[in-house]
Amino acid sequence: MKLRKLIACTLALILAGCNISVTSFPPSTQQPAQPPTEVPPTPYPDTPAPPTLAAPRVESPALIQIKFLNELDGWGITETQIVRTNDGGITWYNVTPPDLSEAGATVEPFLLDKDHAWVQKPDFNNFPNNGLLYHTADGGLTWAISSTPFSSGDLHFLDANNGWMLADLGVGAGSNAVAVFQTGDGGATWTQTYTNDPNNSDSGDSLPLGGLKSGIVPLHMQTAWVTGVIYAPGTAYLYRTDDSGQTWSQVHLVLPAGAENYELAIDRDQMQFVSGDDGYLVIRMAGEQTQTAVYVTKDGGNTWLLTPTLIPNAGQSDFISPDEAIIYNGEQFYTTRDAGNTWTTVSPGIVFGDSFVTMDFVNLNTGWIVTLDAQNHHSLYRTFDGGATWLSVAP
Repeated sequence: MKLRKLIACTLALILAGCNISVTSFPPSTQQPAQPPTEVPPTPYPDTPAPPTLAAPRVESPALIQIKFLNELDGWGITETQIVRTNDGGITWYNVTPPDLSEAGATVEPFLLDKDHAWVQKPDFNNFPNNGLLYHTADGGLTWAISSTPFSSGDLHFLDANNGWMLADLGVGAGSNAVAVFQTGDGGATWTQTYTNDPNNSDSGDSLPLGGLKSGIVPLHMQTAWVTGVIYAPGTAYLYRTDDSGQTWSQVHLVLPAGAENYELAIDRDQMQFVSGDDGYLVIRMAGEQTQTAVYVTKDGGNTWLLTPTLIPNAGQSDFISPDEAIIYNGEQFYTTRDAGNTWTTVSPGIVFGDSFVTMDFVNLNTGWIVTLDAQNHHSLYRTFDGGATWLSVAP
């Protein structure tokens, strides 16, 4: 102990001679301070940088359609280009077929997965019986081109080979002539299975000429539905085939109370199967007020059950799994986790209003919205919390 005191006194004399002051502090129980976490300049802090695609980059594409396959991979359509992203929409690459000079509403795309996509381009000089179909099997790096016996319509592929086309043959006075085609070789060749065009000798009437057809929804190559609207109150336009489109029968739904006074419409992409048995059907009811009715099936479309809640207004829907779906009614996001038995609402932090163009969700948390403002400027937003907050991805 005496030795320790002697050393301490000696050290104090040395420091005093050097004019150095010493202050004693009690021992600290706190951990050393950590440096602040640096926030990356992108909204995806946990995502490693994906490889660059072998295609030209596009800065802030003016998107009008989007289709995301997961949280990273997606396709987009602009007025002039077909584009792809592999980082959630931050970076876009131009994968437009070399001789396709316009896209947008002019073409009919179907985007199956990150490799397979089809783009139907009508030949307006020979409408409605001629067009070109572009097909890629490598994510848009190369495209095959084939001629089609139709110009435009609703295109749907079940896999890389098997597909349907509901071809538009013209509208007038509340009527819509169509033809149904099938392919088994990825769109290289097509076979017509039905038409209701009265100008053709083989015209049928099981799929009525009256009513405007919005789309075709196939379950497999034998069974499909045609959706649309007929301008008569209390009537839903929904027809089914079980023989590859050769004959059709009307599907009668149990309607909500009071629906007999409403115009009922099944808009495009408002019916979808998320498995071989499970599907959703959304009907827009327009009258004194607008409401949305949601149906589900658990048996491959043999029966449709009306869910308990009528959602106010109408908007777009995304069907994610047999139990999960999201509907945006122009003001709020309605989310179900139990196949429409109950819904929760999420109010977005951004009021999109009339600028809303389209949306796409890959799960109940992650989704994108495309907007178009009064200055004709397109923007892309992304949410990570089911629509409450939105980040500008492509301003």
